[in-house]
Amino acid sequence: MIITYTHRDGLYVNMTNRCPNHCDFCVRSYGDTLYGNLWLEREPSTEEILADIKKRDLSRFSELVFCGYGEPTERLSDMLEICSQIRRLSDIRIRINTNGQSELINGKDSTPRWNGLFDLVSISLNAADADTYDHVCHSRYGKDAYPAILEFAKNVKPYVGHVVLSVVDTTILPEDIEKCRAIAEEIGVELRVREFI
Repeated sequence: MIITYTHRDGLYVNMTNRCPNHCDFCVRSYGDTLYGNLWLEREPSTEEILADIKKRDLSRFSELVFCGYGEPTERLSDMLEICSQIRRLSDIRIRINTNGQSELINGKDSTPRWNGLFDLVSISLNAADADTYDHVCHSRYGKDAYPAILEFAKNVKPYVGHVVLSVVDTTILPEDIEKCRAIAEEIGVELRVREFI
């Protein structure tokens, strides 16, 4: 069972396979990745995750990234506890790659709990409007997902160092990238255009 894996100079944490989305372009739909089979036979405990992280020499990595075959905020309290403990051990940069639906998943605004734990929150936007997002990402929350993502981006911004909305270059029209850029600017965050791998 792969709990942590490396990519470039980052150490990645794979703590759940649960996700409210079934995105057309999701890497987990294409079989094993470059990192091996990230399907978990069960969700590891926080103790197991921390033990796996601590086995690594964190000084060798530029960042610790919560990103695997699932949405990390499906285990929000566990993730925040792990971040808190890592903050006591290391000054490593901490990032999360998220679909931004934490508030829907957890039923409340949890963003004050993120204070000081993350250096970067990268939110997959992937569309310029709710209809397109629903068509491409198939969230269990339907068209409520998209406005919730934007609200999460606004809410989390005061508590973390850097917030980025991202889109995948091959899944969005060029004119929609510009619409997403305008949305990001209105919220006061960055837009990143990611290459489909």
